Amino acid sequence: MANILVVDDEMGIRELLMEILSDEGHVVQTAENAREARLARASGAPDLVLLDIWMPDTDGVTLLKEWQRDGLLTMPVIMMSGHATIDTAVEATRIGALNFLEKPIAMQKLLKAVQQGLTRTPEVVRHAPVPLRVVAPQPEERAASGAPAATVSSIQPSVQPAAIMAAQQVSAIHSFSLSFDLPLREARDTFERVYFEHHLAKEGGSMTRVAEKTGLERTHLYRKLKQLGVEPVKMTRKGE
Repeated sequence: MANILVVDDEMGIRELLMEILSDEGHVVQTAENAREARLARASGAPDLVLLDIWMPDTDGVTLLKEWQRDGLLTMPVIMMSGHATIDTAVEATRIGALNFLEKPIAMQKLLKAVQQGLTRTPEVVRHAPVPLRVVAPQPEERAASGAPAATVSSIQPSVQPAAIMAAQQVSAIHSFSLSFDLPLREARDTFERVYFEHHLAKEGGSMTRVAEKTGLERTHLYRKLKQLGVEPVKMTRKGE
């Protein structure tokens, strides 16, 4: 588990990254601009920062320069942008950014970059930045994710105990019946809702396993659950 700071002026992206990284067991703090990012950094160095380049008050490259100048670039920083040029990406890497992710960000690329960042030591980030690797979503990943990640909203966790929610979901699934008198769209949504509730209950709320079982990319899965009004059930793991 790591402490990760996500800095992005788009609420949808902040919430999506928080959902994904929290599901991986990380503690995630968000900031919507450079001012909030400075405050978060002043309160203590995170283990890793995901930093957007284009922000309304101060852009990410300028903020990166500030941290480098003031000796605050003691953590791996991964830059993010949907509009950055190669020159901008190279400049960020020269300053000390560890990696660069192009939006919309494929979840597999995100998790791989985060894992690589967390295995780097602060000295490597400060004094010997590794060569830039521009990570762009592959065509099949873009097709699987549908729309840009910025449209995704956060799925708020339930206040009910996980075991009670799981039991309620299983009970609802077992009593499920579908009327053929319903309009097609409503009937489809009803079936999909029960379908995903079944897999969430079966997999203990693990979004990773549900994505594998249903054959959906995780970004698409989050959108679908939000659209259907289905809340993932977080089961308590042994030892926690």
